[in-house]
Amino acid sequence: MIYLDDRWHKSLNENDYFLAVGRVGMDLYPLPDGTKIEQAEQFQTDIGGSAGNIAVAIVKAGQKAGLLSSVSNDAVGQFVRHKMTDYGVDMTAVGTATGTARTSLALAETRASSPEVVIYRNGAADLYLDAALIKGLDLSVIKSIILTGTALSYEPALAQIRALCKIARAQTCPVILDVDYRPSAWQDEEIARNALHQILPLCDIIIGNDDEFAVMSGDGIDAGYALAQKLAQDGHLIIYKKGEKGCEAFLHTDSLSVGIFPVEIKKPFGAGDAFLGNLLAALVKDNNLEKAITRGAAAAAYVVSRSGCASAMPTSKQLDDFIHSFNKKAP
Repeated sequence: MIYLDDRWHKSLNENDYFLAVGRVGMDLYPLPDGTKIEQAEQFQTDIGGSAGNIAVAIVKAGQKAGLLSSVSNDAVGQFVRHKMTDYGVDMTAVGTATGTARTSLALAETRASSPEVVIYRNGAADLYLDAALIKGLDLSVIKSIILTGTALSYEPALAQIRALCKIARAQTCPVILDVDYRPSAWQDEEIARNALHQILPLCDIIIGNDDEFAVMSGDGIDAGYALAQKLAQDGHLIIYKKGEKGCEAFLHTDSLSVGIFPVEIKKPFGAGDAFLGNLLAALVKDNNLEKAITRGAAAAAYVVSRSGCASAMPTSKQLDDFIHSFNKKAP
């Protein structure tokens, strides 16, 4: 069994919250489900972006969450602010980017096989963090800081986040990195690797899949797995996602494995955000990592079997019912 230290229990006050850092934007889904983008006559709106989705997942799971990001001073930015506020996410640390910076816009097909996803992120607003809002953060009431990989892809955001992580570490506020590597967000793989390695030593939990650890190693999947093991030996909790093979967690010399909840997939995206948000919401309750990962795996299955991203994140009761339905099927 893997247990984390007391920092995960010091801030169970109901007013304390998780802080997700990074991308948030507007998603557009062609209707009805299964329609290709070029054939669409109608679209449904939703919140997208890894940090935004994780924050919504945490709130729906019964915990408080805030966002550290920026949105553009236009109708799309206002849509994101209003929708995230409606979900119950604290937007106090979300700045307003000026000039030509724009909130991300994504068009995504609800298709199980090879869905087209088109993301517009030229001059992304979420990479222009407000220094004054960062300075005003009270880390004593933050359960943990959740970093998403694309937030590190450009300066000055990388330097700002690195400085925030150093302060958090000094104040024993846990830092979590969801590697969330997306090639289109980076100038090249080497730049991504260098940026991520600046952050790794400052993190308590690191979440990634085969490809993402391979990118960080710079030398393939086997080297990526070796890097994950080395980080675990150094005291980082590693959540190593293996797709349909489930998930492995290791810390020092201890490890555990958790399987998946097989479902009929409606679309393949949103799973990682649901997984992390629900894992964290469960972890702070009783420090049972295996139970928390299992709950995260169930949330991932729940989301990929439904339309949408943020709107598909389950409430705590919905997830309870979903898990119960699987337990009933078990021999």
